[in-house]
Amino acid sequence: MHRRRHSHPPFAPRHQHGRVAWFIVVGCAAAAVHWSVATASVALAGLAPLQANVIGWLVAFVVSFSGHHFLSFRGHGNALGRAALRFFAISAGGFAVNEALYALLLHWTRARYDLLLALVLVAVAGATYLLSRHWAFLRNP
Repeated sequence: MHRRRHSHPPFAPRHQHGRVAWFIVVGCAAAAVHWSVATASVALAGLAPLQANVIGWLVAFVVSFSGHHFLSFRGHGNALGRAALRFFAISAGGFAVNEALYALLLHWTRARYDLLLALVLVAVAGATYLLSRHWAFLRNP
């Protein structure tokens, strides 16, 4: 007799630990790309830190969306285009907060720009996870 395997929905609680782990891995990779591109743009191209931050975010967006689409939230069931647009909205909103906070910190403190950027990248990551999980990669019925 053939036993039928029970499949668990991809967003069942038992799958969340793996999703969070992948989210952390992908997020760290994207943050590393963002930070590296931004700091290299300042050091090598002479851009101002806030300008370089925009370039870093744009490059990191590709890393972030690809990783989350194929790893963190694989099997989400949402159409690629819809997920991409929603994730872009989340990422752009997160980046707006990132850029504003970064600008304030650059203005109010004497800390190094690269350390401030690292701090800001970490601060925005949690909200990005929650919005991605509960909206960007959530399949509409």
